[in-house]
Formats: sequence, structure tokens, C-alpha cells
Amino acid sequence: MPSRADIKPSEMKEHLGWIILVDALPALEDFRFRMIGTRVAQYFLADATGQTMREAFAAYGDQVTARVIATHRKTARDKVVVRAYGGAGWLGRSFLDFDAIYMPLSDDGESVNMILSAFTFDAAALIKAREGRVSMN
Repeated sequence: MPSRADIKPSEMKEHLGWIILVDALPALEDFRFRMIGTRVAQYFLADATGQTMREAFAAYGDQVTARVIATHRKTARDKVVVRAYGGAGWLGRSFLDFDAIYMPLSDDGESVNMILSAFTFDAAALIKAREGRVSMN
């Protein structure tokens, strides 16, 4: 597994808006948002940098929070890349389809201490939908 030191933000400037970086907390019980790209914050209508996932998703209910944490926990526990895609209707609101990939990072090559995610969606369609010009359903 690569480490955070292997990731060079200067080499991916044009993609940073789509990137999320989270710290794995003890026993993988939760994860803390270290960085949320501007495009991702635009999608979720909030920037949860510094918050845990439990804090950031609390308003969406326990089921949603558990699902988001479970995706990250699988990535960290199994040391695998995970892909999630589709609509985010499970948030209880209308959101456009998204595509995300979760990649484990490790400082020691054994245990995952961070997860780097790329989260994408049709930004132009989202802007139009939120301006009321296009239905998001």
C-alpha cells in the first residue's frame, strides 16, 4: 500500500477538488475528514473537514452514518480498493449520481491509517439542478 508521503498534491492540482482524505481512528470505529475537495463539498453542500464521519453524517441518521463508515472500514480492514457509485437517495434528498473510489494508505505497509478517495459527479448538471433548471430525480 502506498503511504500519504507517496501522494504529491502538486502533481494532481487539477484533481484536488474531487479528492477526500480521511484519517482512520482507533479500531476503525470512525474516520476523521482531513481534507475535502471543493467539488465534493459542493455536492454535499458542506465542508466537513476536521469532523468525524459520525459528526458529519449525523443529520442523515444512524443508518446512513453506518453505511458510510462501513465502506471506509472495509477499505481499511481488508486493505482493498472499494468503488461505490449510483444515486445518493439514501441521504434522504435528491442528489445526482456519483462515482467514488476509496484507496487505503499505510505508513507502515501493514495497517491502514488513511483513506484517499476520489469522488466524482456531473458538476454542470448539479449546478443546473440546484438552480431549478433541471430535475434531479
